[in-house]
Amino acid sequence: MKLAINLTLSFGMLALCLWLVWPDAETRTQLDAAFHALSWNHFAPYLGGYIGLLVIVHLCRSLRWNNLLAPLGVTIPAGPLLAISSVGFMAILALPARLGEFVRPSLMRKRGMSASAALGTVAVERIVDGLLISLFVFFAFFSLRGPQAPGWMMPTAYAALGVFSAALVFLLFAMRRPSATVKFCLTMSLLPRFAPRAAAAIEVKLLDVIRGFDVLADRGNLGAFLVWSIVYWVCNGLGVWVLARGFDLPLSPFGAFATMGLVAVGITLPNSPGLVGQFQWFTLLGLSLYLGPDAATKHTALYATTFAFANVHYGLQVIWYVGMGAIGLATPWVSFHDLWTKTGDADKK
Repeated sequence: MKLAINLTLSFGMLALCLWLVWPDAETRTQLDAAFHALSWNHFAPYLGGYIGLLVIVHLCRSLRWNNLLAPLGVTIPAGPLLAISSVGFMAILALPARLGEFVRPSLMRKRGMSASAALGTVAVERIVDGLLISLFVFFAFFSLRGPQAPGWMMPTAYAALGVFSAALVFLLFAMRRPSATVKFCLTMSLLPRFAPRAAAAIEVKLLDVIRGFDVLADRGNLGAFLVWSIVYWVCNGLGVWVLARGFDLPLSPFGAFATMGLVAVGITLPNSPGLVGQFQWFTLLGLSLYLGPDAATKHTALYATTFAFANVHYGLQVIWYVGMGAIGLATPWVSFHDLWTKTGDADKK
C-alpha cells in the first residue's frame, strides 16, 4: 500500500511538472532561438568550470559517507566507495518515489554490514543535508521578504526548516534513548494496537537503523562529515552560478545558491521518475525570485533563456550521474546483478 501511494504521488508529480513546463509551439521556437544565439566560444569556459565543480561535488558527496560508516566499525577504500556511491546516486535519480535511497545501504550487505544500519547513516546524511539547505533557503528568502514577494515564499521556508529541525530532534532523541523513542513513535502511530506483530518487527528494524546514528556521538567523524558537506554544497551552488554566467543570466552568486537550495528542497518531495519536469520547474521558480517573474513566464524573451538554462543544467546532471553509475557498474565492486537485486529489494520496502 505504501509503495502504491508513493508511486501514485511520484507519477502525479511527473504529470503536474510536465504540465507546468511543457513547451508549446511558441516556446519551442523561442528555445531554438536561444540555443542558436548561444556562442560556443563564450559558453565553453563556463561549461568546463561547471564540470570541474561537478567532479568536486561528486567526490565530496561520495567520500563523506565513510565518516558516517566509521563509527559502526566499517571503512571502505575510496575505489569501492566511489563505485557504490555512484551506482546509488544513479538509482536515486532514476527510480521514482525516492526508492533509489535503498540501493546504497542494500549494497553494503556484501561487506558484512546490516542494510538497516547503513540506511540509518543515509538518514543522517539526508537530514543534515536538508537542514543545511533549509537554513540557507530560510535566510535567503527572509532577505527577500516584502510586499512584492510571492505568497508561497516564506511558508515554504518555514515548512522546510520545521520539517528538518523536527527530524534532527528525532535523531538526537533516538541516539540518546533509542528504545523509548521507537516505542513512543510506534505508540503514536497506533500500530501496536491494530497490528502488534508488524509493530514488533518494525521496532526491531528501527532499532537497527538507529545504529547508523552513532556518528552524532563521534565528534571527529561528524566534524569531518560536516566539512565534506559544506564543500559539497558550496561547489554545487557555484556550479549553478557558473553555468548561469554561460547563458548570460544576471544571476548573483547569492541567487544561484538560493535557486540550488529551492531545487534541493523541492526534490525531497515524492520525486518524479528521473526528476523529469520537477527539476526544471523548481529551477525556474528559484530564478524568478532573483530575475523577476518573466523568468518563469512563458512567451517572454527571458523565459526562453532561463528554460534553456534549466534544461541544460538538468541534462548535464543526468548525463553525469548516469555516466558515473555506468562506470561504477563496470568496476569489480558492483555488478549489474547486484543493482538489479537491490533495486528489487528497494521496491519491496
